[in-house]
Amino acid sequence: MTFAVPDNQRFPGLPLAWQVLEAPPGTPAILNAANEVAVAAFLEKRIRFDQIHVVNCGTLEAVHASEVHGIGDLLALDAQARAVAMALAKKMTI
Repeated sequence: MTFAVPDNQRFPGLPLAWQVLEAPPGTPAILNAANEVAVAAFLEKRIRFDQIHVVNCGTLEAVHASEVHGIGDLLALDAQARAVAMALAKKMTI
């Protein structure tokens, strides 16, 4: 096997994922929820492939991780992120 340096210009989600891992607790849950919504919108042909990253970034800007004390907090972040991502994807409808 050989490994090449990733093309971060072409695949901006990769460096974003690494940044999120170093962000406050709960931030990975926000990205995960946003990405699931964005990929679903892409598969349903409501947004373009390159707009997945836009939805993810917009959601991360709008939803801020707060104190995470348990699963309830994570589920609340997930729900908030999904709502924001859905609204962003709806604005981008092709």
